[in-house]
Amino acid sequence: MLELYVLLGLMILGAIIAVETRELLSSIISIGAVGFILCVAFLRLHAPDIAITQLVVEVAVLIVLIRATIGRDTAITSGRGEFRSIALLTGLVAVIVFFAAMGLRCAPPFGEPLLTVSGTYLETGLEKTGAANIVSSVLLDFRAYDTLGEVTVLFASVAGALLFLRKKGKKTENG
Repeated sequence: MLELYVLLGLMILGAIIAVETRELLSSIISIGAVGFILCVAFLRLHAPDIAITQLVVEVAVLIVLIRATIGRDTAITSGRGEFRSIALLTGLVAVIVFFAAMGLRCAPPFGEPLLTVSGTYLETGLEKTGAANIVSSVLLDFRAYDTLGEVTVLFASVAGALLFLRKKGKKTENG
């Protein structure tokens, strides 16, 4: 449980840095770090499906935000400021890797079921849902709201990425 409190503290620290920093790109990187730490927290809480969804959305949002800010924020660092930035980034990456390793260490061995509810799905799936395909019955009957939420998040992230990455400009009358 202590690991979750440390991860929460790191997320709060990253959010404060994102709000207080003057450089736009540094703010985006801090928000990205918060999202990746949240992925690690989901892994620690044994929710890999949510962690994967968070990771996909986080990467898409970071790509869009960094593309939108390139060229707007030019800060030239040299000497001591550059060393400090590299040291801070190295420390942040080390902390994220450490907690990710701890989260993955707590995972069960590959192939071993994490929850016993899957046995209930297999035993009673046909009579409760009437569907011969057990995978479809689990996704569409037992976990329908969860599946709808994941699909909505993925659709919104793709639509947002397409909105920001499309070519801008007015169409001419000729074409």
